[in-house]
Amino acid sequence: MAHRSGNDGSPSPLIRATPGAYPSTPGESDAPTIVSTQLSLSQAVYQRRSEFTRSYTTKVKVGTWNVASLSGTDKDIGGWFVDGKGLSDNLNGLAIDMKDDRRRRSGTNSSVESIASQERRRSKKKSTIPEDDEAYVPGGEDIGLYVLGLQEIVDISSATEALRPYTDPHPGKKWKKAVERALPKGYQLVAEQQLVGLYLVIYASPALVPQISSVSTTSVGTGLMGYMGNKGAVTARIVLGETTRMVFINSHLTAGVEKGNLERRNWDAAQIVNKTKFDPVYDGSGVMEEFGEGLGDENFAFWFGDLNYRLESMPGDDVRRLLMLHTRNEYGKNQAASGDKIEEELAAQRSPVSIKDGRFIDPTTENGLNSPSPALNSSADTSPSPSWLSNNGHFEPATDPASLQTTLSSLLPHDQLHAQMRERKAFHDGWQEGPIDFLPTYKYDVGSVGMFDSSEKKRGPSWCDRILYRSRRHKKDYEAKVREEQEAERADAEMKARGIDKEAEAEAVLFDYDPDIDADNEYQEEEASTIDPEIVETKAGFEDKMHLDYYTSHQRVLSSDHKPLDAVFTLDYDAVDPQLKARIHQEVARELDKAENEGRPVVTVVIDHHHDHDENLPDDVDCATFEGVNFGHVKYNHPKTRNITVANTGRVPATVGFVDRSIDQGQPIGVAPSWLSIKFDRRSDSQEPNNPVMQQYTLEPGDAANVELTVHVHDVSSVRRFNEGLERIEDVLVLRIHNGRDYFLPMRGIWLQSSFGRSIDRLIRIPEGGIRRLQHQRPDGNGHGDEGVKWSAPREILRLTETIEELMERTIAEWGMRGEGVKPPWDDLGWPFSVRTGDAKQRETLKERIREGLDCQVEPHEILPLETTALQRLEAVAETLVDFLSSLEDGVITEQLWTKIEKTMVDHEKSKTLLSGEDERMQILEILSASSPHSVSFTLITFMLSRVAGEIQPIEPPSDRVGLSSDSNSRSSKDSGRLQHSGKDQDMARRIEVEGAYATIFAQAMIRAPVITKDKERKASEGRRKHAIETFLRSKWDEDT
Repeated sequence: MAHRSGNDGSPSPLIRATPGAYPSTPGESDAPTIVSTQLSLSQAVYQRRSEFTRSYTTKVKVGTWNVASLSGTDKDIGGWFVDGKGLSDNLNGLAIDMKDDRRRRSGTNSSVESIASQERRRSKKKSTIPEDDEAYVPGGEDIGLYVLGLQEIVDISSATEALRPYTDPHPGKKWKKAVERALPKGYQLVAEQQLVGLYLVIYASPALVPQISSVSTTSVGTGLMGYMGNKGAVTARIVLGETTRMVFINSHLTAGVEKGNLERRNWDAAQIVNKTKFDPVYDGSGVMEEFGEGLGDENFAFWFGDLNYRLESMPGDDVRRLLMLHTRNEYGKNQAASGDKIEEELAAQRSPVSIKDGRFIDPTTENGLNSPSPALNSSADTSPSPSWLSNNGHFEPATDPASLQTTLSSLLPHDQLHAQMRERKAFHDGWQEGPIDFLPTYKYDVGSVGMFDSSEKKRGPSWCDRILYRSRRHKKDYEAKVREEQEAERADAEMKARGIDKEAEAEAVLFDYDPDIDADNEYQEEEASTIDPEIVETKAGFEDKMHLDYYTSHQRVLSSDHKPLDAVFTLDYDAVDPQLKARIHQEVARELDKAENEGRPVVTVVIDHHHDHDENLPDDVDCATFEGVNFGHVKYNHPKTRNITVANTGRVPATVGFVDRSIDQGQPIGVAPSWLSIKFDRRSDSQEPNNPVMQQYTLEPGDAANVELTVHVHDVSSVRRFNEGLERIEDVLVLRIHNGRDYFLPMRGIWLQSSFGRSIDRLIRIPEGGIRRLQHQRPDGNGHGDEGVKWSAPREILRLTETIEELMERTIAEWGMRGEGVKPPWDDLGWPFSVRTGDAKQRETLKERIREGLDCQVEPHEILPLETTALQRLEAVAETLVDFLSSLEDGVITEQLWTKIEKTMVDHEKSKTLLSGEDERMQILEILSASSPHSVSFTLITFMLSRVAGEIQPIEPPSDRVGLSSDSNSRSSKDSGRLQHSGKDQDMARRIEVEGAYATIFAQAMIRAPVITKDKERKASEGRRKHAIETFLRSKWDEDT
């Protein structure tokens, strides 16, 4: 690679390894996933691109070969592909003759091994390249980029290979080793991709490697069933110098000479175009395109391989004989086996073996190959020289009627690929091909230079192997031409619709010329051979040039039935110097920052730290150094607030607001986590505080806003995550300043373990001292068996039930001593568990103390203020019990236990069996006995409820009892809390109502049941749960009544 101007570019990021595999999925695990939003910065840097780019020139060599899965072919790869050897002096046409004057053209070079000797010594263990051969085509270190496409490196005719669900990598490794042995020292692998028998490999010179990035490879199968890999393409995309995108497509299309095979080849090509997708391009500076590319988005593309397009409308055997009239002369007197075969076949039958004006003629009678040239037979002839003679009387190969070039020019109009391109059925959208000055590359006898297929099939020769190329400019020119044609057709249709065509009919004859119909279909060799470099504007806005230098086959490679083919291109391109670009990037960024700072809003965020040291745990050693919002200890259902001040310290109004923060996988999105609320001290600009869109607040210069941040963990599911350590009181809020910078506000707190939200199996393993003793630990045992068990039932349930029983007696007694003629609270069904009196805020404060006592194993009477009444305490403790039972992870009666209990109840309902209360209780207790902690907990709770109900509404004989009445006016001043009841039936009815209310409340809190969607079944299940609780509440009196 030659450096044309400037200093040598410094290395850019290393090439990302993308080894091929089938099936290939675009994507790399280490590829960046960010997308730049700094458009202004990127545009400003781009405008100064001339300051950080340098111009370079390199050569790209593209080679293709169908190796027919034959052994020994790998021995030839270095000779023809890397060294440029294996061409024939007389059979490789004008492309070599006119471009390489290093070798004489007056016959075969005597120093090069003869064809006869070459064919006789052919071996699978050695290269078949002629000995002492010279290099025609550039190679070695003159090439910057080697691109090799191979077909049939495995036997794709084998059903085992064609239907294999994966690609065997071993053949590819063999070929890679062969190429690396032949390449000059220092060349490195850039890309590799294999699809069954298709193999693509790209190597770059040491100088070119640092400039290559964004390598992406992929495969498309179009074979059996339309997607198997016995046919299809392997493709690679590279970016050269961060400016030039290049795509290389190695394909093997459907074989066959029938019309259906031709249509399938076109279909294969269309599928490859539609299905090929690459990874997004990474420009090396932290910016990646949002979407991947397909074919057509590149700056230069090369499509090569065994495309399998044939010669049509010509007898294949006649083409064979015609071409062998040229190859016969290569063998000389010492005929090899192939030479003998050619002579025998040509002598066997005299058939038309030349072409003139589209028909076959015998060259021996009409200035054929065996007819002496007039210029050579009569030196005295003074008549004007024919057009095919030069001034010195020698043949001009391009115009000599008996030359190989004339024969090739006569065959090329019958080439299917050129016909499909003209008819816009395939490879028509800008694809180009160099002039074909070489023999058809297929099909030869293996081991022969010029013997076309001598097998029984005698397949007709064809240019199956091709190398096409296209620039971004070629594609855009084609698209512009299509648009012009469509516009012309539209205008013509409009004219015809207005009737203009009749008046202009005569005049139109003069201009009605259709090049597709009226032009001569003869292959325009002169036009195709005029290939000048043209300026191509790349996708990145740079100007490149590419020129085709060589396009030829290697006729003297004998190890396959295909002849290898290669093309050499000279590429002029601009490459980014990473160091210069980084310097320009920094300069532009500083300039933009300076301009933005002068007019953008600026705010100052002040955090109130005066609460940070409240009740800190000993392990909170970094409290003094934490610069964010510190909530300190965070407890279940205990709100805690911290304040921040946002002040506008700039010279322009500032619009501020919190935006969605960055989250880890699985976390809910939003401005803040679910346990945090944000409140400004003013209305938002939108005047809609409940609007889910970001709330914005505008601050004038010098203005300040106070923001309250409140952490409140009240959701049981959150409590469980905090208890288990699955979530922490840590997050980062993002305060966005419109047209300004973002402020990241870290916050944290220390979660204090809670007995709420746990399972009974965990609670019975908590040691003496409460759950707080296990801060940052877990209860002993794994929740199964008796390991680590400390209690028969959770201590929390025992304390709460005992306290409720005690406070109920004291409340009734205190109420009786008040002597007030007001309605007692127990007249409301469900009290004290669902109906409360007094101040709700005060009750929340008491409940918080009770929860603290449960977590630290402190009795409620020790932690509650002395000035509170028994009624206030009772209601707080009762509500805490219901909350605690509802928060249990598996309930008092687990879903599994309840399923068994409900099944027995349903069975009795179906059989219409009436059980006594005692029998029902025994059945339920028997099922609960499977889990002793749950059974004991259930007994404690139902016993407490039965006692509370008995205190509220006792059932006793009239002569022995005193009870509580709902008629407050009948109380005496002597004992206003006691009264005589009017009858046992009335007492029983009231008792049933009380117990029913309790059963409804506690069935929902204690029992975990499966979710039922049908309304009727759900209500029936709810009734059974209530009945199960009621059965135990009546155990004290139902048998006696």
